[in-house]
Amino acid sequence: MMKNSPSAFGQDAAERPIKAAYSRRSFDRVPTRTEARALLQQLASEDCLAAPVSPDAPLVIYGAGNFGRMALDFLRDVGVEALMVVDARADQISGSDAWAGIDLRAPHGVPEHVKSSALLAVSVVTSPVLLILEELQAQGWKRCVPFYDLAESFRPAHPLSNGWFAEPLSMADLEAVGAGLDAWGDDLSRAHHLMFLAWRLARQEWQFDGVAVDNSNRFFIPEVLDVLRRDDLFLDGGAHHGSVAQAYLAANGQEGRIVAFEPDEVNAGQFAAWRASQPAPVRERIELRRDALDAMSRDRRFHGGLGYMSQLTGHGPASIVTRTIDAAGLEPGFVKLHLEGGELDALKGGIATLKRSRPVVAVTVYHDADGLWRTARWMRENLKDYVLLMRTHSWCGTGAVIYALPRERMPEAVN
Repeated sequence: MMKNSPSAFGQDAAERPIKAAYSRRSFDRVPTRTEARALLQQLASEDCLAAPVSPDAPLVIYGAGNFGRMALDFLRDVGVEALMVVDARADQISGSDAWAGIDLRAPHGVPEHVKSSALLAVSVVTSPVLLILEELQAQGWKRCVPFYDLAESFRPAHPLSNGWFAEPLSMADLEAVGAGLDAWGDDLSRAHHLMFLAWRLARQEWQFDGVAVDNSNRFFIPEVLDVLRRDDLFLDGGAHHGSVAQAYLAANGQEGRIVAFEPDEVNAGQFAAWRASQPAPVRERIELRRDALDAMSRDRRFHGGLGYMSQLTGHGPASIVTRTIDAAGLEPGFVKLHLEGGELDALKGGIATLKRSRPVVAVTVYHDADGLWRTARWMRENLKDYVLLMRTHSWCGTGAVIYALPRERMPEAVN
């Protein structure tokens, strides 16, 4: 099944020329249930040789997309300045307002002494990251790491949680993960789950032939589009600036109603501005509630002002009162939750609504270790007669989403 032996990349988590912190494996097909169990056993027996990486040298960001911009915002928040940003498109985008005041360079414009002395944090998750790291090493960069492994060294000073390392699986964990692999609604889900597990447990990047990592359809995979109804009420948990709400309108023929939940003041302001830009008939069907969703209504600490990264966290500087989906008084047909680790709590606070309304559900699971198996098990146990699918929509163990589809909506049975 495996096409080639593991190739390795790294040293300390940033400078081992070969054989160590990060490795990749490719397989010639998606695994059967039996093969998935065997791969899980192999994975559980291997040690993770990577670790969070502290910036002990001049820091350079690789990637000038949305992720690269977020990386710079993160570094600003933790008091670290990047020496420069490197991107192949630098000549085309360096004059834009988004990069004003930033030393943005194409790879050929980086001095050799920078390549040999700086720590390069790769801020790209739309392509296999280890291939990027290997290419950068070939260009002369001596120390390269995925950005989220760098960011992980700043917790709990900053709540960004995309770079977590999973603890070794206990026997109970191993059995729970194995049961989850068996229970997915299609073969692709087992492959995506294993890819997610491999990165989180061992910093291994796995690829299966025929398994796409597609960030263009996050929350709107074909299986979801097949069961959406034009009159569905879309509950958008963690609405940010409105990009997912906009994608919902595009997928649903500009019909349906949207109730968005966004507790961050800046994000909510951006969402309100987007809503105001819509034609009146659409605008009237969009409602914004500035609430944080939770398992129960209670006082929680919240760290706002962080854009994508704003979240409920014990180290947050502000106190807010959270709300539940059940208390919202809604009958949603589609529920999306992207809450930086608060998804399982939000599901628990919406159990009555979910059982009554039986919506399509899409939940991100890559912000903490609940995503290994706990969230999926809760959904299996509480969402009866649903088919559960898993897809990873980006690399580095990020972009993982569980989709729950009510069987009565599905045109035909899923294996």
